Amino acid sequence: MRILVVEDEHRIAQTIKKGLEQERYAVDIAFDGASGFDLASSEDYDLIILDRMLPEMDGTQICAKLRASKIHTPILILTAKSQTADKIEGLDAGADDYLTKPFSFEELLARIRALSRRPKQSVHTSLVTGALTLNTQEFQTFYKDVPIQLSSKEYSILEYLMRNQGKVISKQQIIDHVWDFDADVLPNTVEVTIKNIRNKIEEPFPHANKIIKTIRGFGYRIR
Repeated sequence: MRILVVEDEHRIAQTIKKGLEQERYAVDIAFDGASGFDLASSEDYDLIILDRMLPEMDGTQICAKLRASKIHTPILILTAKSQTADKIEGLDAGADDYLTKPFSFEELLARIRALSRRPKQSVHTSLVTGALTLNTQEFQTFYKDVPIQLSSKEYSILEYLMRNQGKVISKQQIIDHVWDFDADVLPNTVEVTIKNIRNKIEEPFPHANKIIKTIRGFGYRIR
């Protein structure tokens, strides 16, 4: 899951980024409203965490412009303003949730999980493909109820593919969703990681159908 954090207080932004990366999220940061809007409108994110009071363009303006541009990425606004009228203004501008500073990191994670469950393909806390199951709250993977130990990136790639079952996902799309914007990742890295996932699922279960199918010249698809 790839998240954009738009926060002008560098310490808060870096703290959120570090905490989310420990929870296996890929995180990009913007420190002003204009840069945040540029990233949010040009890159493909699963969630945007947006400070309300920003230089150059405030959070409600960013929300309104994104929604006007038909970008429906879930938006969580962070703000020191706790008045009801301020919350209503942010929600009316297009935000999906509102968290008042100061906040606990545990509450932030809970709200991220809640927002990530809203898309149709992720209504439940489990993603299922045949005998393969991912628990998206506990970051656990099972094949026929047998636990599969995946690395952080292996899990993130498998989750992304399972959230897009039936779709062909290119290597560049995988890189964009699983790694940070500044990460220097080659397509070969995706190939190696996909191979590791297959080895961990298919080798211990010789009768298992191939779950990840390679579409030559295009990418990968979960059957």
